[in-house]
Amino acid sequence: VQLQASGGGLVQAGGFLRLSCAASGSIFSINAMGWFRQAPGKEREFVGAITWSGGTTYYADSAKGRFTISRDNARNTVYLQMNSLKPEDTAVYYCAAYGSGSSLSKPDYWGQGTLVTVSS
Repeated sequence: VQLQASGGGLVQAGGFLRLSCAASGSIFSINAMGWFRQAPGKEREFVGAITWSGGTTYYADSAKGRFTISRDNARNTVYLQMNSLKPEDTAVYYCAAYGSGSSLSKPDYWGQGTLVTVSS
């Protein structure tokens, strides 16, 4: 499975961005896809995930109410809509994919990161 993330950039506080992640390769092995982020000097943390078939979503507390994960099965793509961005949302955002039975904190596949910078 290969994951290609895009959509990062520089945005002012209060603004929004939408990240995309396209999956290719052994798509049939994907049960869910999600996003993690890693801020400078901090550990990588879970942001949210969505199941591929039923569209059930899971969010970290920091993302609830501001971030929305969605998917387009026809395009094998997952999106992360980020609204009301804060400077503390500044991080490299990583796309991830899960096989069957994987826990939210341990995806099986990783994409490259895309940098999101929120200026105050």
